[in-house]
Amino acid sequence: MSFQQGLSGLNAASKSLEAIGNNVANSGTVGFKQSQVQFADIYASTLSGSGAAQIGIGVQVARVAQLFSQGNIAVSNNPLDMAINGDGFFRMSSGGTITYGRNGQFELTKEGYIQNASGARLTGYMADANGVVQNGAPVELVINKADMGPAATTKYDVKLTLDSRKDVLDPLLFNPDDAATFSDSTSVPVYDSLGNSHILRTFYVKTAGGEWSVFATNDGVPIGYNLPVTATNPPVPLGVMDFGTGGALVSTTPSPMVAAMAVTTGAATPFNITLNVAGTQQFAQAFGVSKNLPDGYRPGTLTGFDVASDGSIMGRYSNGEVNVLGQVILSSFANPNGLQNIGDNQWVETAESGVPLTSTPGSSGLGVVQSARIEESNVDLTAELVNMITAQRVYQANAQTIKTQDQIMQTLVNLR
Repeated sequence: MSFQQGLSGLNAASKSLEAIGNNVANSGTVGFKQSQVQFADIYASTLSGSGAAQIGIGVQVARVAQLFSQGNIAVSNNPLDMAINGDGFFRMSSGGTITYGRNGQFELTKEGYIQNASGARLTGYMADANGVVQNGAPVELVINKADMGPAATTKYDVKLTLDSRKDVLDPLLFNPDDAATFSDSTSVPVYDSLGNSHILRTFYVKTAGGEWSVFATNDGVPIGYNLPVTATNPPVPLGVMDFGTGGALVSTTPSPMVAAMAVTTGAATPFNITLNVAGTQQFAQAFGVSKNLPDGYRPGTLTGFDVASDGSIMGRYSNGEVNVLGQVILSSFANPNGLQNIGDNQWVETAESGVPLTSTPGSSGLGVVQSARIEESNVDLTAELVNMITAQRVYQANAQTIKTQDQIMQTLVNLR
């Protein structure tokens, strides 16, 4: 009579309780994936083979599998916290070793690295000064905290609805300080190469039924001519817009119209701004502006950042501009259960896991990244408590088989 079946059952139930206890202990651990003990029966083998009446000799632990199901996604106040919604792992560098994990709780070091509480640094692709991501070999991501330099205005997109009911005016009498000499006007801030702001004001003068002259001033100073206006020094328009009988813009002369902005700030001068008036029209309705967008911007300091769903790290600057600083990447495996768990919610690649498929979030079957979110543990506490009761009963039942066999052995020993 053997005690082996009962002893193996006790050991199996104990291992099951250990896994359940670990799951319960980590039910509040961000990115934790619950484990499950899987068992296999044991049969003795002989050289002559097994008989039809063969009885097993117990149970053994086949493996401890991790369940990589999606955990609930919760809101976080840290913009660097990230949750993966879907398949994939964050790819990190830990002391030169590449590790993988689902815990997206990250912080910024004083050097600008994005790392977790264990010191593992998030990897991905860096972007150049123009915000273009440099694909290639993944590197440790570093947030560039440098100020954003200025960009001079080179283009002004403006789309207008001009009032065809306006009176025809003499362009030679145009005076930017006299509203009676022009039909309508718009103004926008523009920037020189040092980031200094200037006001570009454009004036529209109806000179014929389908013809409008465009004048401009730079900080109140006429562009293209000097004051005072005389018979020999008339006001010079940037150009003329011609409209068809249906009200659509037909042409501009010259094409394109260019405003030469002369400045005395030490910046490049003059800096030319091209006016794009495509889509402008004239109808019998009040003057309106549907687009008024110059490019260029003043200098700015980094005030914060967000992570887009495709992993792009978007820096926000005090000048209202947004620039890509880098891009987070994700990795997936053909057999995630083949990964080796090294603790701290991190795994490393093994031969059984296969080589990682690494790409940007949302591509190649990978999940997307959600900023200011965390993925909670996928442990179901209710289910684990039920499993604990079941494992406890299994343990008690195996203990009872040992007790019963002990009583039988005692009976045999006591035979006279």
